[in-house]
Amino acid sequence: MYDSFDRKILDILQSDADLPVAEIAERVGLSQTPCWRRIRKMEADGLIRKRVVLLDQKKANVPLTVFISVKAPRHSSDWLNSFRKIIFDMGEVLEAYRLTGEVDYMLRIAVPDIESYDVLYKRMIEKLEFSNLVSAIAMEELKFTTAIPTNYLP
Repeated sequence: MYDSFDRKILDILQSDADLPVAEIAERVGLSQTPCWRRIRKMEADGLIRKRVVLLDQKKANVPLTVFISVKAPRHSSDWLNSFRKIIFDMGEVLEAYRLTGEVDYMLRIAVPDIESYDVLYKRMIEKLEFSNLVSAIAMEELKFTTAIPTNYLP
């Protein structure tokens, strides 16, 4: 479905979505119009969901990354829907995943400091019952990327 030109285009866009189509086309060895059509098709297909600006956490005054492992008190759609609402209403929650294994959910949050995390923690436990919440504070970011590997595209 996608070829090496598409993969190259996606790799370029994932590193800098602000590049002009002419420059992307030159880098991948296409003329501008076919390159633009490929990008539009990948957007229409939903492969390219959206283009965003990535902020520096420290400069945005939220340098502390905390991972929260969540164990639900019960597995019900009511509880899950309540949990979804809580985390969607909290801008500090950057990512949330439902997992297999001993932990039911994993959250990644960004806050200015421990005190701010404590406020967020208290907001969560006031709104919903949890079996367990375990926090791990990131001490150093070893790798961070938003780029998805393109070598597995069909």
